[in-house]
Amino acid sequence: MSRKEANTLDIVLMGREYRVACTPDEREALQGAVAFVDEKMREIGAKTKSTGERLAVMTALNLAHELLSIKLPGGFDLQEFRRRIAGMQSRLDEAMASQEQLF
Repeated sequence: MSRKEANTLDIVLMGREYRVACTPDEREALQGAVAFVDEKMREIGAKTKSTGERLAVMTALNLAHELLSIKLPGGFDLQEFRRRIAGMQSRLDEAMASQEQLF
């Protein structure tokens, strides 16, 4: 096995084969992700009769929505956390811009 082959993984999503970059220590996690995405694509495809690119986009949007809607233990709201981080980043950008004018 060449070094290039050692850093790739052949996967199958909805019957189509893909070769993706993957280090050996990430293989197991990526295979789990592939199985999860394949299952979601099949579920959404069965409900909507979508195929190809549209199915991939619908699945990506569905998974992103699920991820952003997660409330973690202790009442941690991931979406609220992201909004707060974006607000802090904006305030930092403003502060840095005013500092740059001093120099």
